Amino acid sequence: MNRKNFRILLPVLLLMAGQALCAREKKIQIVTTGDVHGCFFDDTYTSSRKKNSLMSVKCYVDSLRQACGSENVLLLDAGDILQGDNASYYYNFVDTESEHVYPRIAACMGYDAVTLGNHDIETGHAVYDRVTAQLQARGIPVLAGNIVNEADGSAYLPSWTLIKKSGKKIAVLGFDNANIKSWLPEYLWTGLDFLSLTDCVQEKVDEVRRQCRPDLVIVVVHSGSGKGDGSQLENQALDLLYSLKGVDVIVGAHDHRSYVERHGDCVYVNGGARAAAVGRVEVSFSRKGKSLDAYVHKLDKNKVDAEMKEAFAPDVEAVTAYTLQEVGKVELPLLSRESFKGMCPYINLIHSVQLSVEGARLSFAAPLNANTRIAAGSVKVNDLFSIYPFENQLFVMRMSGREIKNYLEYSYSLWLSEDSSEHILNIQNRSDERSGAERWSFREASYNFDSCAGLIYNVNIDAPAGSRIEIISLADGTPFEPDTFYNVAMTSYRATGGGELMQKGAGLDHPVLEERVVARYPEIRELIRALLLEKGSIGEADINDCSRLGEWHFVPREKAERLLEEDYKKMWGE
Repeated sequence: MNRKNFRILLPVLLLMAGQALCAREKKIQIVTTGDVHGCFFDDTYTSSRKKNSLMSVKCYVDSLRQACGSENVLLLDAGDILQGDNASYYYNFVDTESEHVYPRIAACMGYDAVTLGNHDIETGHAVYDRVTAQLQARGIPVLAGNIVNEADGSAYLPSWTLIKKSGKKIAVLGFDNANIKSWLPEYLWTGLDFLSLTDCVQEKVDEVRRQCRPDLVIVVVHSGSGKGDGSQLENQALDLLYSLKGVDVIVGAHDHRSYVERHGDCVYVNGGARAAAVGRVEVSFSRKGKSLDAYVHKLDKNKVDAEMKEAFAPDVEAVTAYTLQEVGKVELPLLSRESFKGMCPYINLIHSVQLSVEGARLSFAAPLNANTRIAAGSVKVNDLFSIYPFENQLFVMRMSGREIKNYLEYSYSLWLSEDSSEHILNIQNRSDERSGAERWSFREASYNFDSCAGLIYNVNIDAPAGSRIEIISLADGTPFEPDTFYNVAMTSYRATGGGELMQKGAGLDHPVLEERVVARYPEIRELIRALLLEKGSIGEADINDCSRLGEWHFVPREKAERLLEEDYKKMWGE
């Protein structure tokens, strides 16, 4: 071949060499969601505003499928799907005859596997068993390898599935949160047990590697990142990252925290919550082996899949009609953030509902939304989700006066600053993980800031933690005795140990908590709904009755009012 012909053929030879290299190197894109919490649709049901949703996830995933080939894209979910939004509630408990909307959505989006989360279990057997069966009927594996039948230790759901993509065998293992029994009453998980992930995941990984010899191993866990030191049963993802052998990718969820970390040859990714972002792992296979890169990709809520939006328009219409149903009226506004200052209509409404059940003498309640406002006037179903966002049932527990006092001491230790010279509220100025902007926020979860109704008491902001509470009497003036037992209404979450106020405050742990349950009632949101339907309109006299609720105050009052005003300006700018 002469030099001229070689120059002509050189580009062709280089192209052929590049194609041969591409043939040897394959890339697979793994997209992960988690903590979707019912954000299926971009509609808010009450206005023209849009929200993050699985419709944006579908748009993003399909763009990857178009660019990379569908055979090179894997879509996985890490749990907490079925609770948290009007759409999920509607198909969980209102329309129970149709196929649940989520299996239809998962099939439309092309999920390869999903994992259950603790909030999925909180919907109850009737819901998650139904949804699981419908997903499986559509060919979508539902994984939860650490949930076993209590009677014989057998698997309740599969722990893994094998998926083929681009000629590669990919093993996907899925596991639920190990701490579920500490949050949820037994009737929601009757007959089940939840194993620690650090006790069972490696065994399952070894099993699947022996049986299938996969090219890639992915472990999906509904567990938060944690510290990686084995100290948190609730958050074991980094424990797994630092200890598992033979795993390439770990997908986490539960703590709503977007996060990426690499340890050795394994990458960990958590895409965050409510479809605002997704996790993505790019895996490159070559003759030298495989390499992995992990990312968190933020989504544009305005970019949605048009075909999915059209296909589910009837579902959005049904949820909207339900959401806009009027259930009653309130004659005064309900502002949740007023709860951090003391008694207010918002928290008094919850206390009043809880004290209305038979046998309840006292009530523990916390603001479950830090900053929600319900204007005076018509209350719709949607407002009920703002007032009370969780599907918690109402429990009545038997507690001694000493346990109640210690419980309150612990609650206010979370709520209040250790140094009252600058702040009353336990707040700090830190960067927002999403925006990077500096903002003031609570150091602790405000849904654990329980106050008590049915008592008259003061909270001394100048006293050290553990000795701030002075209980004067019961609401009717009857003496409050440390050794007398009282029936206390509270959420099922709290009664089963959620937030650890029972354990670290009252000194009560399992199985003592179960023994102390006096009565169980329906969901608290439904009790609020029933009250509105019964009365038609709720006014001052219905929710601010001190003869029933008692009263409590921060003292010294003048100092407390001044510092609270300053803290509120930092938190909310007013």
